[in-house]
Amino acid sequence: MKTGTRISDARGVGLAALCGIVLLHSTVAGAEEILVDGIAAQVGDQLVLASEIEEIARPVIERMRTAGVPENQILQMRKDALERLIEARLIDLVVRQLEFLASKTEIDNAIESIASDTGLSLAELTESVAGYGLTFEDYRLKIKSEIERDKVLSSMVRSKIQITESEVVDIYNDRYGDQPEGGEEVHLRHIMVGADPANPMSRASACQRIASAREQILRGEKNFAEAALQISDANREAGGDLGWIHLEDLAGWMASDLLTMNEANPISRVIDMPFGCNLLELVERRTFQPIRLEDARPHIERELFRQKNDEEYTRWVDTLREQTFIERKGIYAASSVAEASAAIP
Repeated sequence: MKTGTRISDARGVGLAALCGIVLLHSTVAGAEEILVDGIAAQVGDQLVLASEIEEIARPVIERMRTAGVPENQILQMRKDALERLIEARLIDLVVRQLEFLASKTEIDNAIESIASDTGLSLAELTESVAGYGLTFEDYRLKIKSEIERDKVLSSMVRSKIQITESEVVDIYNDRYGDQPEGGEEVHLRHIMVGADPANPMSRASACQRIASAREQILRGEKNFAEAALQISDANREAGGDLGWIHLEDLAGWMASDLLTMNEANPISRVIDMPFGCNLLELVERRTFQPIRLEDARPHIERELFRQKNDEEYTRWVDTLREQTFIERKGIYAASSVAEASAAIP
Protein backbone atom coordinates (compact mmCIF):
# COMPACT_ATOMS: atom_id res chain seq x y z
CA MET A 1 0.00 0.00 0.00
CA LYS A 2 1.75 3.18 -1.18
CA THR A 3 0.65 5.43 1.61
CA GLY A 4 3.13 8.21 0.88
CA THR A 5 1.68 8.85 -2.56
CA ARG A 6 -1.85 8.92 -1.24
CA ILE A 7 -0.88 11.27 1.56
CA SER A 8 0.59 13.82 -0.79
CA ASP A 9 -2.64 13.73 -2.81
CA ALA A 10 -4.90 13.98 0.25
CA ARG A 11 -2.91 16.45 2.30
CA GLY A 12 -4.05 19.49 0.37
CA VAL A 13 -0.73 21.38 0.58
CA GLY A 14 -2.11 24.13 -1.64
CA LEU A 15 -5.08 24.69 -3.85
CA ALA A 16 -2.87 25.66 -6.76
CA ALA A 17 -1.41 22.15 -6.66
CA LEU A 18 -4.89 20.71 -6.31
CA CYS A 19 -5.84 22.55 -9.47
CA GLY A 20 -3.27 20.56 -11.41
CA ILE A 21 -4.65 17.30 -10.06
CA VAL A 22 -8.19 18.28 -10.92
CA LEU A 23 -7.40 19.48 -14.41
CA LEU A 24 -5.39 16.43 -15.33
CA HIS A 25 -7.39 13.63 -13.76
CA SER A 26 -11.01 14.62 -13.13
CA THR A 27 -14.07 13.67 -15.15
CA VAL A 28 -17.71 13.67 -14.10
CA ALA A 29 -19.69 10.56 -14.98
CA GLY A 30 -23.04 11.15 -16.61
CA ALA A 31 -26.26 9.56 -15.41
CA GLU A 32 -26.34 7.12 -18.32
CA GLU A 33 -22.81 5.91 -17.50
CA ILE A 34 -23.77 5.32 -13.85
CA LEU A 35 -26.73 3.21 -14.90
CA VAL A 36 -24.68 0.87 -17.08
CA ASP A 37 -21.39 0.98 -15.19
CA GLY A 38 -20.12 -1.94 -13.11
CA ILE A 39 -19.76 -1.58 -9.34
CA ALA A 40 -16.26 -2.29 -8.04
CA ALA A 41 -16.96 -1.70 -4.35
CA GLN A 42 -19.40 -0.36 -1.80
CA VAL A 43 -18.09 1.90 0.97
CA GLY A 44 -20.77 2.66 3.56
CA ASP A 45 -23.65 3.95 1.45
CA GLN A 46 -21.37 5.03 -1.41
CA LEU A 47 -20.29 3.15 -4.53
CA VAL A 48 -17.01 2.96 -6.39
CA LEU A 49 -17.59 2.37 -10.09
CA ALA A 50 -15.39 0.28 -12.33
CA SER A 51 -15.15 3.21 -14.74
CA GLU A 52 -13.54 5.34 -12.01
CA ILE A 53 -10.80 2.76 -11.64
CA GLU A 54 -10.28 2.68 -15.38
CA GLU A 55 -10.11 6.48 -15.51
CA ILE A 56 -7.27 6.45 -12.98
CA ALA A 57 -5.53 3.36 -14.30
CA ARG A 58 -5.87 3.69 -18.08
CA PRO A 59 -2.71 5.75 -18.81
CA VAL A 60 -0.60 3.48 -16.61
CA ILE A 61 -2.14 0.33 -18.05
CA GLU A 62 -1.33 1.47 -21.57
CA ARG A 63 2.32 1.98 -20.63
CA MET A 64 2.45 -1.35 -18.79
CA ARG A 65 1.00 -3.25 -21.75
CA THR A 66 3.41 -1.54 -24.13
CA ALA A 67 6.23 -2.69 -21.87
CA GLY A 68 4.88 -6.26 -21.87
CA VAL A 69 3.94 -6.33 -18.19
CA PRO A 70 1.97 -9.50 -17.26
CA GLU A 71 -1.80 -9.17 -16.81
CA ASN A 72 -1.64 -10.20 -13.14
CA GLN A 73 0.54 -7.15 -12.41
CA ILE A 74 -1.87 -4.93 -14.31
CA LEU A 75 -4.72 -6.32 -12.22
CA GLN A 76 -2.75 -5.58 -9.06
CA MET A 77 -2.36 -2.01 -10.21
CA ARG A 78 -6.15 -1.81 -10.70
CA LYS A 79 -6.66 -3.18 -7.18
CA ASP A 80 -4.29 -0.52 -5.83
CA ALA A 81 -6.29 2.15 -7.66
CA LEU A 82 -9.48 0.80 -6.06
CA GLU A 83 -7.94 1.10 -2.60
CA ARG A 84 -7.11 4.76 -3.28
CA LEU A 85 -10.72 5.36 -4.32
CA ILE A 86 -11.99 3.55 -1.22
CA GLU A 87 -9.89 5.88 0.92
CA ALA A 88 -11.40 8.87 -0.89
CA ARG A 89 -14.91 7.57 -0.20
CA LEU A 90 -14.06 7.07 3.48
CA ILE A 91 -12.95 10.69 3.73
CA ASP A 92 -16.14 11.79 1.95
CA LEU A 93 -18.17 9.95 4.57
CA VAL A 94 -16.38 11.82 7.36
CA VAL A 95 -16.99 15.13 5.57
CA ARG A 96 -20.72 14.41 5.63
CA GLN A 97 -20.75 13.17 9.22
CA LEU A 98 -18.85 16.17 10.58
CA GLU A 99 -20.51 18.63 8.20
CA PHE A 100 -17.18 20.19 7.25
CA LEU A 101 -18.75 21.75 4.19
CA ALA A 102 -17.13 24.37 2.00
CA SER A 103 -19.00 27.65 1.67
CA LYS A 104 -19.52 29.51 -1.60
CA THR A 105 -17.09 32.18 -0.41
CA GLU A 106 -14.39 29.60 0.32
CA ILE A 107 -14.81 28.06 -3.12
CA ASP A 108 -14.74 31.48 -4.80
CA ASN A 109 -11.62 32.48 -2.89
CA ALA A 110 -9.90 29.19 -3.73
CA ILE A 111 -10.62 29.56 -7.44
CA GLU A 112 -9.43 33.18 -7.41
CA SER A 113 -6.23 32.03 -5.69
CA ILE A 114 -5.72 29.28 -8.28
CA ALA A 115 -6.22 31.76 -11.12
CA SER A 116 -3.76 34.17 -9.51
CA ASP A 117 -1.13 31.49 -8.86
CA THR A 118 -1.34 30.24 -12.44
CA GLY A 119 -1.33 33.73 -13.94
CA LEU A 120 -4.77 33.34 -15.48
CA SER A 121 -7.86 35.48 -15.41
CA LEU A 122 -11.09 33.79 -14.31
CA ALA A 123 -12.21 33.75 -17.96
CA GLU A 124 -8.93 32.08 -19.00
CA LEU A 125 -9.21 29.56 -16.17
CA THR A 126 -12.76 28.73 -17.27
CA GLU A 127 -11.53 28.18 -20.81
CA SER A 128 -8.68 26.00 -19.57
CA VAL A 129 -11.08 23.86 -17.53
CA ALA A 130 -13.35 23.43 -20.55
CA GLY A 131 -10.36 22.19 -22.53
CA TYR A 132 -10.22 19.20 -20.19
CA GLY A 133 -13.88 18.35 -20.76
CA LEU A 134 -15.25 19.91 -17.55
CA THR A 135 -17.93 22.51 -17.15
CA PHE A 136 -16.99 25.26 -14.72
CA GLU A 137 -19.69 24.05 -12.34
CA ASP A 138 -18.13 20.58 -12.38
CA TYR A 139 -14.80 22.22 -11.61
CA ARG A 140 -16.31 24.13 -8.68
CA LEU A 141 -17.64 20.84 -7.28
CA LYS A 142 -14.16 19.33 -7.46
CA ILE A 143 -12.63 22.31 -5.68
CA LYS A 144 -15.41 22.13 -3.07
CA SER A 145 -14.58 18.47 -2.46
CA GLU A 146 -10.87 19.20 -2.06
CA ILE A 147 -11.55 22.02 0.42
CA GLU A 148 -13.81 19.78 2.49
CA ARG A 149 -11.32 16.93 2.53
CA ASP A 150 -8.57 19.32 3.57
CA LYS A 151 -10.74 20.51 6.47
CA VAL A 152 -11.24 16.93 7.62
CA LEU A 153 -7.56 16.09 7.37
CA SER A 154 -6.62 19.26 9.25
CA SER A 155 -9.02 18.34 12.04
CA MET A 156 -8.54 14.57 12.21
CA VAL A 157 -4.87 14.16 11.24
CA ARG A 158 -2.73 17.28 11.18
CA SER A 159 -4.11 18.68 14.44
CA LYS A 160 -2.82 15.60 16.30
CA ILE A 161 0.80 16.02 15.16
CA GLN A 162 3.27 17.37 17.69
CA ILE A 163 6.98 17.92 17.10
CA THR A 164 9.14 18.19 20.22
CA GLU A 165 12.39 20.07 20.61
CA SER A 166 14.18 16.88 21.61
CA GLU A 167 13.18 15.21 18.34
CA VAL A 168 14.59 18.12 16.34
CA VAL A 169 17.80 18.17 18.37
CA ASP A 170 18.29 14.40 18.08
CA ILE A 171 18.07 14.51 14.28
CA TYR A 172 20.34 17.55 14.15
CA ASN A 173 22.97 15.87 16.33
CA ASP A 174 22.78 12.67 14.31
CA ARG A 175 23.38 14.50 11.03
CA TYR A 176 25.55 17.44 11.97
CA GLY A 177 26.95 16.70 15.42
CA ASP A 178 30.42 15.80 14.17
CA GLN A 179 30.78 18.48 11.48
CA PRO A 180 33.95 20.58 11.45
CA GLU A 181 33.85 24.05 13.01
CA GLY A 182 35.55 25.73 10.06
CA GLY A 183 38.13 25.13 7.36
CA GLU A 184 37.60 24.73 3.64
CA GLU A 185 35.50 22.53 1.39
CA VAL A 186 35.76 21.71 -2.28
CA HIS A 187 33.30 20.75 -5.01
CA LEU A 188 34.81 17.89 -7.01
CA ARG A 189 34.07 15.67 -9.97
CA HIS A 190 35.73 12.28 -10.28
CA ILE A 191 36.31 9.75 -13.05
CA MET A 192 37.52 6.27 -12.12
CA VAL A 193 38.29 3.35 -14.42
CA GLY A 194 38.68 0.21 -12.34
CA ALA A 195 41.55 -2.26 -12.74
CA ASP A 196 42.77 -5.57 -11.35
CA PRO A 197 45.49 -4.72 -8.80
CA ALA A 198 47.32 -7.96 -9.63
CA ASN A 199 47.27 -7.35 -13.39
CA PRO A 200 49.67 -4.61 -14.60
CA MET A 201 48.16 -4.73 -18.09
CA SER A 202 44.73 -4.04 -16.67
CA ARG A 203 45.98 -0.97 -14.82
CA ALA A 204 47.88 0.26 -17.85
CA SER A 205 44.75 -0.02 -19.97
CA ALA A 206 42.69 1.84 -17.37
CA CYS A 207 45.23 4.67 -17.18
CA GLN A 208 45.36 4.91 -20.97
CA ARG A 209 41.59 5.47 -21.06
CA ILE A 210 41.88 8.13 -18.35
CA ALA A 211 44.76 9.84 -20.17
CA SER A 212 42.78 9.90 -23.42
CA ALA A 213 39.75 11.39 -21.67
CA ARG A 214 41.95 14.00 -19.97
CA GLU A 215 43.38 15.14 -23.31
CA GLN A 216 39.89 15.44 -24.81
CA ILE A 217 38.75 17.53 -21.82
CA LEU A 218 41.80 19.81 -22.02
CA ARG A 219 41.26 20.30 -25.77
CA GLY A 220 37.63 21.23 -25.13
CA GLU A 221 36.25 18.31 -27.14
CA LYS A 222 34.06 17.27 -24.18
CA ASN A 223 33.51 18.42 -20.65
CA PHE A 224 34.36 16.42 -17.54
CA ALA A 225 30.77 15.29 -16.90
CA GLU A 226 30.43 13.96 -20.46
CA ALA A 227 33.65 11.99 -20.10
CA ALA A 228 32.48 10.56 -16.78
CA LEU A 229 29.19 9.43 -18.35
CA GLN A 230 31.12 7.59 -21.04
CA ILE A 231 33.89 5.81 -19.14
CA SER A 232 33.66 6.14 -15.36
CA ASP A 233 33.06 3.05 -13.25
CA ALA A 234 31.99 5.20 -10.28
CA ASN A 235 29.15 7.71 -10.00
CA ARG A 236 28.63 7.66 -13.75
CA GLU A 237 24.97 8.69 -13.70
CA ALA A 238 25.84 11.93 -11.88
CA GLY A 239 28.59 12.78 -14.35
CA GLY A 240 31.18 12.04 -11.66
CA ASP A 241 29.87 14.81 -9.39
CA LEU A 242 30.95 14.25 -5.78
CA GLY A 243 29.36 17.45 -4.47
CA TRP A 244 30.91 19.47 -1.66
CA ILE A 245 33.47 17.69 0.55
CA HIS A 246 35.34 19.14 3.52
CA LEU A 247 39.11 18.88 3.16
CA GLU A 248 39.23 16.86 6.38
CA ASP A 249 36.99 14.22 4.79
CA LEU A 250 38.94 13.80 1.56
CA ALA A 251 40.86 10.61 0.83
CA GLY A 252 44.59 11.19 1.19
CA TRP A 253 45.34 10.68 -2.50
CA MET A 254 42.71 13.26 -3.44
CA ALA A 255 44.00 15.83 -0.94
CA SER A 256 47.59 15.61 -2.16
CA ASP A 257 46.62 16.20 -5.79
CA LEU A 258 44.39 19.13 -4.86
CA LEU A 259 47.53 21.02 -3.80
CA THR A 260 48.41 21.48 -7.49
CA MET A 261 44.88 22.28 -8.68
CA ASN A 262 43.28 25.72 -8.91
CA GLU A 263 40.84 27.74 -11.00
CA ALA A 264 43.36 28.08 -13.84
CA ASN A 265 44.37 24.41 -13.60
CA PRO A 266 41.23 22.52 -12.48
CA ILE A 267 42.05 19.10 -13.99
CA SER A 268 44.32 16.73 -12.11
CA ARG A 269 47.04 14.52 -13.48
CA VAL A 270 46.27 10.88 -14.23
CA ILE A 271 46.19 9.33 -10.76
CA ASP A 272 47.20 5.66 -10.71
CA MET A 273 45.90 3.83 -7.64
CA PRO A 274 45.74 0.09 -6.84
CA PHE A 275 41.97 0.00 -7.41
CA GLY A 276 42.14 1.79 -10.77
CA CYS A 277 43.05 4.98 -12.56
CA ASN A 278 41.50 8.34 -11.62
CA LEU A 279 40.95 11.89 -12.77
CA LEU A 280 39.67 14.81 -10.67
CA GLU A 281 38.12 18.17 -11.55
CA LEU A 282 38.11 21.02 -9.05
CA VAL A 283 34.83 22.85 -9.65
CA GLU A 284 34.99 25.34 -6.78
CA ARG A 285 36.48 26.06 -3.35
CA ARG A 286 34.81 27.86 -0.46
CA THR A 287 35.11 28.45 3.25
CA PHE A 288 33.17 25.84 5.19
CA GLN A 289 30.18 27.24 7.08
CA PRO A 290 28.93 24.88 9.83
CA ILE A 291 25.20 24.18 9.72
CA ARG A 292 23.74 25.47 12.98
CA LEU A 293 20.63 24.11 14.67
CA GLU A 294 18.54 27.13 13.74
CA ASP A 295 19.63 26.82 10.10
CA ALA A 296 18.61 23.15 9.97
CA ARG A 297 15.46 23.48 12.08
CA PRO A 298 12.93 24.38 9.30
CA HIS A 299 13.98 21.43 7.11
CA ILE A 300 14.04 18.99 10.04
CA GLU A 301 10.63 20.13 11.26
CA ARG A 302 9.13 19.75 7.77
CA GLU A 303 10.62 16.28 7.48
CA LEU A 304 9.27 15.25 10.90
CA PHE A 305 5.86 16.67 10.04
CA ARG A 306 5.67 14.70 6.79
CA GLN A 307 6.73 11.51 8.54
CA LYS A 308 4.26 11.91 11.40
CA ASN A 309 1.52 13.02 9.04
CA ASP A 310 1.94 9.85 6.99
CA GLU A 311 1.89 7.69 10.12
CA GLU A 312 -1.14 9.45 11.63
CA TYR A 313 -3.02 9.36 8.33
CA THR A 314 -2.38 5.62 7.98
CA ARG A 315 -3.66 4.95 11.51
CA TRP A 316 -6.72 7.13 10.96
CA VAL A 317 -7.65 5.53 7.62
CA ASP A 318 -7.09 2.03 9.04
CA THR A 319 -9.54 2.90 11.83
CA LEU A 320 -12.07 4.17 9.28
CA ARG A 321 -11.72 0.93 7.34
CA GLU A 322 -12.40 -1.09 10.48
CA GLN A 323 -15.48 0.96 11.36
CA THR A 324 -17.03 1.19 7.89
CA PHE A 325 -18.81 -1.41 5.80
CA ILE A 326 -16.60 -2.08 2.76
CA GLU A 327 -17.47 -4.72 0.18
CA ARG A 328 -15.40 -5.26 -2.94
CA LYS A 329 -17.22 -6.68 -5.94
CA GLY A 330 -16.37 -9.02 -8.79
CA ILE A 331 -12.68 -9.55 -9.48
CA TYR A 332 -11.85 -7.09 -6.71
CA ALA A 333 -13.44 -9.36 -4.12
CA ALA A 334 -10.83 -12.08 -4.71
CA SER A 335 -8.41 -12.59 -1.86
CA SER A 336 -5.42 -12.69 -4.19
CA VAL A 337 -4.40 -11.46 -7.61
CA ALA A 338 -4.13 -15.06 -8.78
CA GLU A 339 -7.76 -15.78 -7.83
CA ALA A 340 -8.93 -12.56 -9.48
CA SER A 341 -6.97 -13.33 -12.65
CA ALA A 342 -8.56 -16.77 -12.83
CA ALA A 343 -12.02 -15.19 -12.50
CA ILE A 344 -11.53 -12.98 -15.57
CA PRO A 345 -13.23 -14.62 -18.56
